[in-house]
Amino acid sequence: MKQRILGQSLNVSAIGFGCMGLDFSYATKLSKPEGIALIRQAVERGVTFFDTAEVYGPFTNEEMVGEALVPVRNQVVIATKFGFNFTDGKQSGLNSRPENIKRVADASLKRLQTSHIDLFYQHRVDPSVPIEDVAGAVKDLIAAGKVKHFGLSEPSAATFRRAHAVQKVTALQNEYSLWTRGPETNGILDACEELGVGLVAYSPLGKGFLTGAMDQTTKLGAGDFRASLPRFTPQAMAKNQAFVDLLKRIAAEKHATPAQIALAWLLAQRPWIVPIPGTTKLHRLEENLAAADVALTTSDLAEIAGLAKNIAVEGERYPAPLLEMVGR
Repeated sequence: MKQRILGQSLNVSAIGFGCMGLDFSYATKLSKPEGIALIRQAVERGVTFFDTAEVYGPFTNEEMVGEALVPVRNQVVIATKFGFNFTDGKQSGLNSRPENIKRVADASLKRLQTSHIDLFYQHRVDPSVPIEDVAGAVKDLIAAGKVKHFGLSEPSAATFRRAHAVQKVTALQNEYSLWTRGPETNGILDACEELGVGLVAYSPLGKGFLTGAMDQTTKLGAGDFRASLPRFTPQAMAKNQAFVDLLKRIAAEKHATPAQIALAWLLAQRPWIVPIPGTTKLHRLEENLAAADVALTTSDLAEIAGLAKNIAVEGERYPAPLLEMVGR
């Protein structure tokens, strides 16, 4: 597996593993032994970067990831996140107060069965807590050896810059894919370039849609959070099929799959972008990882750009309450 560097020094596999979907948010959930087995199969195939969060489960995803990676802990990078309150085992609002950040770090360390968190993200910006206080709390954790690197997920460029002035940010985690291009226009990519910060792209396959495995006839199972997303109504999926058709066209030319082209396109945008697709299936994992070896030429990228500019995305990526939590 090829490697990339986030920030100045965090070396990770060019394609990471987003672990959320193993047991959270989607209709298909793996048992803990099944999830552990798949994570270890990812390690065997060269993945060294694994992403989780306390809110996934909640808590069970960290436990799964931690147990899976104990035998290879010194060979991998584990990212997790803080920033929420929980009531009766369910997420209940934001909480990035410094004392909570430090409490979460200790709890995550225990669940992950590790002495340190490689990359500790604020999951969503908490408008009630100055970002300087958040960065200061993580700086304390870094000084204590509990955290190695600081990250932010879905901040505005201005908030990102303020945080970076207190504690250097190693990586931002933002949604970025062929049908979610916000980082290109909201100042995030420019700020990352200027400050030497990496971008970890979550949902790089459009939550499964860009793989070509879904269409307007797809019935989402009970508990699948995509059923609440505007882009996943039958009408929106019918119109957004144009993105899949674009990927299929390029894939046919490159003897690849739509998913591989979507990931290769992201990798081609900047050398410090690392996508973290998730899956519950070994053959999909292997398909995703093979994207690191798909070479898109300047001509390929120009063709994709020319086709994509004529496609209007149907539907917001989140419903209004969740959209309000990004870009702050």
